[in-house]
Amino acid sequence: MNGLIGHGALLISVAVIVLGIGAGVMAGRLRTQDWINAVYSAVYTNFVLVTIATGAMVVALVTHDFSVSYVAQVGSRATPLFYTIISLWSALEGSILFWGWVLSLYAVVVVWANRRRAGALVPWSATALLGVSLFFAILLIGPANPFHLVYPVPTDGPGPNPLLQNHILMAVHPPLLYLGYVGMTVPFAFAVGAMLSGEIGSNDWIKLTHRWTLLSWGFLSAAIIAGMWWSYEVLGWGGYWAWDPVENASFMPWLTATAFLHSAIMQERRGMLRLWNVNLVVGTFVLTILGTFLTRSGIISSVHAFTTGTIGYFFLAFIALVLVASLGLVAGNSDRLGSVGHLDSAASRETVFLLNNLFLTVFMFTVLVGTLFPLVAEAIRGVKVSVGEPFFNRMSLPVVIVLVFLMGVGPALPWGRASRDELRRKLVPPAAGAALLLAIALAAGMRNAYALAVVALAGYSIVANAREIVIGMQARHEARGEAWGVALLRLASGNRRRFGGYLAHIGVFAVAIGIAASSSMRSDREATLKPGESITVAGRTLRLKSVWGREETQRSVVGATLEFVENGRVAGIIEPRMNFYPASQQPVPTPAVRSSLLGDVYVNLQAFRPDGSNVTVKVIYEPLVPWIWAGGLIVVLGAITSILPQRVRVTREADARQPATGARGALAGLHANVEAT
Repeated sequence: MNGLIGHGALLISVAVIVLGIGAGVMAGRLRTQDWINAVYSAVYTNFVLVTIATGAMVVALVTHDFSVSYVAQVGSRATPLFYTIISLWSALEGSILFWGWVLSLYAVVVVWANRRRAGALVPWSATALLGVSLFFAILLIGPANPFHLVYPVPTDGPGPNPLLQNHILMAVHPPLLYLGYVGMTVPFAFAVGAMLSGEIGSNDWIKLTHRWTLLSWGFLSAAIIAGMWWSYEVLGWGGYWAWDPVENASFMPWLTATAFLHSAIMQERRGMLRLWNVNLVVGTFVLTILGTFLTRSGIISSVHAFTTGTIGYFFLAFIALVLVASLGLVAGNSDRLGSVGHLDSAASRETVFLLNNLFLTVFMFTVLVGTLFPLVAEAIRGVKVSVGEPFFNRMSLPVVIVLVFLMGVGPALPWGRASRDELRRKLVPPAAGAALLLAIALAAGMRNAYALAVVALAGYSIVANAREIVIGMQARHEARGEAWGVALLRLASGNRRRFGGYLAHIGVFAVAIGIAASSSMRSDREATLKPGESITVAGRTLRLKSVWGREETQRSVVGATLEFVENGRVAGIIEPRMNFYPASQQPVPTPAVRSSLLGDVYVNLQAFRPDGSNVTVKVIYEPLVPWIWAGGLIVVLGAITSILPQRVRVTREADARQPATGARGALAGLHANVEAT
């Protein structure tokens, strides 16, 4: 029954989407309310139908309805309920179904939030969203149908991939990734809608798109950090980023979306980069589809990837269709996409934003080439070529250094033109931050030139961004007598987008420092220990207390208890383990991590004797790794702050007519400067 309900809902969904696309075309051409209501109704109806299908799949998973092919593929009676539910996105067909549901949800929210907006922009955008939904609906009733009926019905299934039920982060990382990935469809739909409606020359579409991109960018940022954390906590290698093709697939659209968030501000304020912004939006969407293709086509080998049959050809055809259609629309609107503004000076925020866009794009193409080159080489020459960490690190580190520096310089520079005295006043003081962090890094033993450069420039940029916040707080404190905390809160609420940008920058700097320190100052040691024996790494001593085993619901566990010894006393324990799943021939390591502000002690159980007489462990000390996770949280908080509605100050007419003098005039000048950014 669950299979019939789910498949039936998807079949009806396809018909509704096709009718909705037809209504959307008529709404865009005729601009009559009846047609507009029709396309909006199709969006709402599609959401209901896909929700029914998704709900039917969840019920099938929970009730162990093995007559449904997807449940027979990933279900198991031994799997705990929590992991049974999240196995919805643990394999290809379920992940496509979840993707379609998230896309239908985004479409509903976009239409509902903009239902009263005049013009053809929103109807055309809704039509574009339905067009993308149609592609995924076709997959769901065709090559990725999760509701095929199985006969004879098996009595049990293998359960989800052991790696996906080994840590709670798998309940967090995939949904965040889908919210970020699928969310990038919304800016693409607005760009298509603006070009089809003839509104591409105005700034209305860019303002709408900027906020939706920021929302999706925030989700994608959180997803990338959560994925790094999952890799670090589960895979047992002590790292968090390996330039894996699937990791790169999520990172590339993040780079182009970051570039768009900066260049969109230039279009809003100066009328510049109109064509560039359209291309960035289209490129970001195409990169999300490309990433989905890489993950689900079976052409790459990765712990993150699904493998399947012909679905990759559908993605390639869709990518080609999107590119051809987008190029046609851009060509047809070329007369409306010319820039009306220009650079007034090399020493300006516009110049920094342009350079920022340039280096982010170079970074993206570097990752793209390194990711696709092995696939192209194998397809053309039949030779397997490996492009690993050395290539990516060598090519990307200089770009990262420049970007960290630009994130410090940009907020300090004004729009238009800066005088020499202003440049000196803005750009020289942050050098103290660079000198301080460089000295700390050298004293801590850091010697890698790239890592030192990243830390020093991060110090410069942290001070530059924090200094802009402090200047605003000081002005409010002096002009209105506000306490420093109150001044900070009101400054942030007065221009949330700018303040959120500062927060996001500071979060990126924390991530950069954490990566630089942990990658260049890592210490590790492997040893075989008997109970009572110790191992010391970077001044941290661990003593093996015992080896143990137990049976859990869906797995068997072997673990070791190690004690932290400080000054001859036990200061804590840590318990790495190996999990054995019936469906896996190999044990899944589960490292144990003890974190502090200064770094992590990371212990992985490598091997053990069945009688428990000894174990082999690998102990790693990684400085400042927690800064990566904290920095990611700050980035997300910055995105949330920027998305929140702007607080509108209402000034009494009598006050508005009075001349601004003294502190009141200074504060008015500050507000003018803040609003100008």
